[in-house]
Amino acid sequence: MRRRVSPDEELMTALYNEHYAVLLGFVLRYVRDRHRAEDMVQETLLRAWKHIDHLDTDQGRTRSYLLTIARNVVTNAWRAEQRRPHLVADEIAVDTMPVEDNVDQLVEGWLVAEALERLSAEHQAVVRAMYYEGQSVAETARRLSVPEGTVKSRAYYAVRALRTAFEEMGVLR
Repeated sequence: MRRRVSPDEELMTALYNEHYAVLLGFVLRYVRDRHRAEDMVQETLLRAWKHIDHLDTDQGRTRSYLLTIARNVVTNAWRAEQRRPHLVADEIAVDTMPVEDNVDQLVEGWLVAEALERLSAEHQAVVRAMYYEGQSVAETARRLSVPEGTVKSRAYYAVRALRTAFEEMGVLR
């Protein structure tokens, strides 16, 4: 059982057969990648098919119409490409780019150091051991020669005192 082909489908098949090579050659003058050029020709024919009612079947006018559409497709692709950031593969260029400064990290470090100075020596020792050196409660208790419950309590009150210090310094609300 054969499907009936509409006149529009016959026209598009004829357009493809007659003009594909010319359109591909035209697009390849501007686009070096053959696969991308083929996609652009397909886009050109798709746009022509969407506006098939505007198509004049005279040979010269049809080709001119298709080439105009192809030019617009190439132009739109070029414009879209210009808006996208380009990847840089040159290592020297990448190395000469300015790096992000670490002013924020320095200021945060100063604020934390200032807040830590406001704590008692016992609280400072617990905070340094647990939060900076990554020791567990048991390791901190052995190192400081105090019970684990004392370490937990000092850590709790040290964090509360730090929060208060940060609020006094205007860092937290």
